[in-house]
Amino acid sequence: MSGVANLLKTVFFSEIARGLVLTFRHIFVKPVTAQYPHQKRDLPDGYRGVIVHLRYDDGSEKCVGCALCEAACPSHCITVVSGEDPALPQRRIAKEYILDVTKCVFCGFCVQACPVDALAASKEYEMATDNKRNLIMNKEFMLALGDRYFPDRPKRPKPYLEARLAFFKEMKEAAFPTAKPGPVL
Repeated sequence: MSGVANLLKTVFFSEIARGLVLTFRHIFVKPVTAQYPHQKRDLPDGYRGVIVHLRYDDGSEKCVGCALCEAACPSHCITVVSGEDPALPQRRIAKEYILDVTKCVFCGFCVQACPVDALAASKEYEMATDNKRNLIMNKEFMLALGDRYFPDRPKRPKPYLEARLAFFKEMKEAAFPTAKPGPVL
């Protein structure tokens, strides 16, 4: 009897009919696939995307140019050149900040190492480009990304800043003693 059953299965294509029944059952089910360019994924809160710079509410940047993020980076993709702010005495800023996204492993160590919370991980994941030189981000580009992804800015700690400025003004007025040339030996 098994020979006759095999012959009937072969003649009537029963496997194909079972496959078509399964296909027709799934035609009317809602698709699971997200239509990517039109529907964006909801990313979890802990997602670490591209690193961005943050600002205070008055528009000044938070970064003080300490380069701790550069020291904490395991892939050495961050370069920080620090200097003094010409407007405020004794205030350090990052003159240049360069992040090479092609080397970045998105570990978040730089965000954790920042003592003033000037860095944050955004939810940006669409950084595809035809030229990898576009993935070397400077400070201005990172500040623009930070403005886009973190529009709520904290206030600058004013009392501390004003107390420091008052201290330096007092020191300037106090006229520090200058070193006098000593005898020539």
